[in-house]
Amino acid sequence: MAENPVNLLLEALPPILETSEMFALMKRLREARNVVITCHANPDGDALGSVLGWQEYLRSLGKRTQIVLPTPYPDFLRWLPGADHAYIFDTGNDHRQWRASPQKIHDAFAAADLICCLDFNEPSRVGGMEKMLREAKADKILIDHHEHPDTAFFVQLVSRPEASSTCELVCRLICQLGAYEQMSRSAAEALYCGMMTDTGAFSYASSAPHIYLLISLLLAKGIDKDAIYRNVYHAYSADRLKLVGHLLCNKLEFHLDNHASIYSLTAEEMKQFHFKRGDAEGIVNLPLQVKGLRLSIALREDTAQPLVRVSMRSVGDLDCTQIAKRFFNGGGHKNASGGSLPLPMETALQTARDAIEAFKDEILGASV
Repeated sequence: MAENPVNLLLEALPPILETSEMFALMKRLREARNVVITCHANPDGDALGSVLGWQEYLRSLGKRTQIVLPTPYPDFLRWLPGADHAYIFDTGNDHRQWRASPQKIHDAFAAADLICCLDFNEPSRVGGMEKMLREAKADKILIDHHEHPDTAFFVQLVSRPEASSTCELVCRLICQLGAYEQMSRSAAEALYCGMMTDTGAFSYASSAPHIYLLISLLLAKGIDKDAIYRNVYHAYSADRLKLVGHLLCNKLEFHLDNHASIYSLTAEEMKQFHFKRGDAEGIVNLPLQVKGLRLSIALREDTAQPLVRVSMRSVGDLDCTQIAKRFFNGGGHKNASGGSLPLPMETALQTARDAIEAFKDEILGASV
């Protein structure tokens, strides 16, 4: 009798934890009763997908859980099952998602005997919720794929900067901990969504063979990957499409003979095109469709404060993390980084131009 192909996939999947790490994590999970799960501010598909997938695993162990998000998630993720049950610390001017009272969130942190911190490397990444997170007495564990984690803040770290996404890490943990069989289709959808969005639909940071073992395992749960793609990338408004056209036609600058580009999005333009949270998602990737382009920089004014948010994408061996660190107070991953500048847009634009000039040799010499 032929062996079950799912079992073959699970056996081929490399473990994410050493044996001692696995038993230490299992002990902490076994002893916890009330668990808070949180992620970075402005959660993306990887952040939201990982907390939803991890929450289901913890509930399968009989744990009481509560997801607490520092800020709302984008509209194109509202379809994810369970997302609407998350507590949101600060909705700002966006009232389309429910804001939990500060007392409810304080009570959740106070009752927790374990806090799972997913998809961020240090407490400052939770924005205005940082003080509450720092003051919570519960042990904090980290599951993340960003560089330079704050090792002093967490009692245990599953930190793998080489991973494609935090959803990849959560999925591998669930499999290694023997809980794949109990995984539901909705959890598999959330984890696939995060893996997909953090790799640009598997167009970068996704060449490791085990990623496709995980995709096969998630497909075996009955997910419709094509529907997930449509839910994320084909769910925008007509105004968003017009915004994209405006940016590409009127705001896109090319530098170094079309090997680098910059575009900027102002608060006034956001108002003009009825901007909603998530409408800027993915636009930074579009200039990379130009043959030979190696670096794309996007600048967007924050409507709540005098701040310009920076997103960068690079291709090949061009490490945009170094540009983010040096010029934009940021970091991230080799081909996907970001940061921010407390500057007016015109000054931020000049900073981006200066960054391209400073890294000219690296950009022109990078393989595509």
